Amino acid sequence: MTYREQHQSSITDPETFWAEKATDIAWFNSPKTILSKDEHGVSRWFADGLLNTAYLALDYHVDNGRAEQAALIYDSPITSTVKSYTYRELRDEVAIVAGAMRRQGVGLGDRVLVYMPMVAEAAITMLACARIGAIHSVVFGGFAAKEVATRIDDATPSLIVTASCGIETDRVIEYKPIIDRARSMSTHKVEQCVVLQRPQHLCELATNTDISWQEFIENAPPAACVPVKATDPLYILYTSGTTGQPKGVVRDHGGHAVALKYSMKAIYNVEPGDVYWAASDVGWVVGHSYIVYAPLLAGCTTILYEGKPVGTPDAGAFWRVIEQHKVKVIFSAPTAFRAIKKTDPDGEHFKKYDVSSLQSTFLAGERTDPPTYHWLADLLEKPIIDHWWQTETGWSIVANMTGIEHLPVKPGSSSVPVVGFDVKILGTDGQTKKTGEVGEIVIKQPLPPGCFPTLWNDADRYQQTYMSIYPGYYLTGDGGYIDEDGYVFVMGRTDDVINVAGHRFSTGEMEELIASHVSVAECAVIGINDSLKGQIPLALIVLKDGITDDGTIGTEIVQMARRDIGAVACLRTVITAERLPKTRSGKILRKTMRNIADGESYTVPSTIDDPVILEEIRQLFDEKLVSQ
Repeated sequence: MTYREQHQSSITDPETFWAEKATDIAWFNSPKTILSKDEHGVSRWFADGLLNTAYLALDYHVDNGRAEQAALIYDSPITSTVKSYTYRELRDEVAIVAGAMRRQGVGLGDRVLVYMPMVAEAAITMLACARIGAIHSVVFGGFAAKEVATRIDDATPSLIVTASCGIETDRVIEYKPIIDRARSMSTHKVEQCVVLQRPQHLCELATNTDISWQEFIENAPPAACVPVKATDPLYILYTSGTTGQPKGVVRDHGGHAVALKYSMKAIYNVEPGDVYWAASDVGWVVGHSYIVYAPLLAGCTTILYEGKPVGTPDAGAFWRVIEQHKVKVIFSAPTAFRAIKKTDPDGEHFKKYDVSSLQSTFLAGERTDPPTYHWLADLLEKPIIDHWWQTETGWSIVANMTGIEHLPVKPGSSSVPVVGFDVKILGTDGQTKKTGEVGEIVIKQPLPPGCFPTLWNDADRYQQTYMSIYPGYYLTGDGGYIDEDGYVFVMGRTDDVINVAGHRFSTGEMEELIASHVSVAECAVIGINDSLKGQIPLALIVLKDGITDDGTIGTEIVQMARRDIGAVACLRTVITAERLPKTRSGKILRKTMRNIADGESYTVPSTIDDPVILEEIRQLFDEKLVSQ
């Protein structure tokens, strides 16, 4: 079947289509009910099926001829370590860790918070949770204690698994003090914390509440796979909202397994035994879907890379990994390749390596700018494929489905709607936009398998944020248009979320933090274009009457953001203004300020309180941003 035929089939008769795809995984009890509604009226897939994700990712392959194939390769140029795990070895390690969790009282439905660097033990912990039906909640290792505490209080885990440190190119980041502060700040108290002691930094362990990884797993009996319902939660992954409260995206077992296994061939065109590398972090959805789960579900070899695109040791780092491990497909963010391009624009490092194993390069997490696309395409002389998806969906909404039919590439477009996704463009009146007209990107319900069925402990917010604004549709929060060939062009967020190198941060959260500074009367945070990271935050502050800035207030705010949100948010620019542009009703004109900062044309809103303020802001940006 062609792409168009498969897509049409999945939209006109989704139950039949996904029932057939569900036969590609080994169920303990095959589902008879393919699509149904839960108590909240949300569509659920395979509700009466029983399975275990860890079994599908590991035991199934051991039992079916892949026991000695490499399942996971841990490659860490930072620690000069390369370690390969066969499917048998990985299964056995996961079973031991799962057994250790059960020995600590962790069971079906219990939450485990994981705050780990990019080490094999992070993936092993996630799979161990899946093995016994526990729910993991991985928090990116760059987040500060306040962010971790928020997630502890929302997920209420019974166990925390962390490491003594993470390692950057030029420094060691102590993780244990961050976890200790988070535990002291949180209302929910976690009695037990497992700590992987890394030789680069050994931390002190509290006698009654901390246990080393080695002691944790010592003599632990291996745990068998626990059958779970297809609709049981596999994990919670927090993503920024437009308020300061993160949203706990829930992923279920059944739809997730079916969708991700299907995607490996249909989208990425990889087969069992192929080497697949998602150059991301397990703390983000890409790491969940395409480092840990999808490649293993498909019987591939996955690479877990602890390093950077440049500086570990140079701009040839990615090419070295591709050559050494015979990578067939790499999936990364445009930011990574912009960093390589900036450091090695003529590809001198690239010329040192044989990357002939590489079939294609997939990009996601932010818009791929045409200069980066063309530079990479010219360098590799292999397909460069932009695709678009979200934490909420867990896999691609729009992509070139190369395993079905490799369609022509249109730079600036993420290609066409993925099979199962009925993508539409609506106006604010709820009416469908004409071809080429910009509007809200929405997905007609039911969402396909793999997409989130709810937010953790917040079904009302799930409905209000995503499902009720345009009844019958999921609101993606992005704007764009569809051209005459059916290609989707994603133009950017329609809410106030900043995408920094593929990592989403709430402007509301940043503003709440900045407003807490004793000298700040009012503030606004906007995302401005950045050649390396896609977007970076810019803060504008209005000082309280009688306060003068001697140059330290901006520095203090940057330090506050680093401490309470994390350095990964990249807030480095704080500009003091006399006033902020607003509508007469008091709404700050953030979009207009973004246009001014990025040098884009803009229309003065008819509702503005005082048009002169926009010229004042333009002059401020000209002075402050150009000087930087």
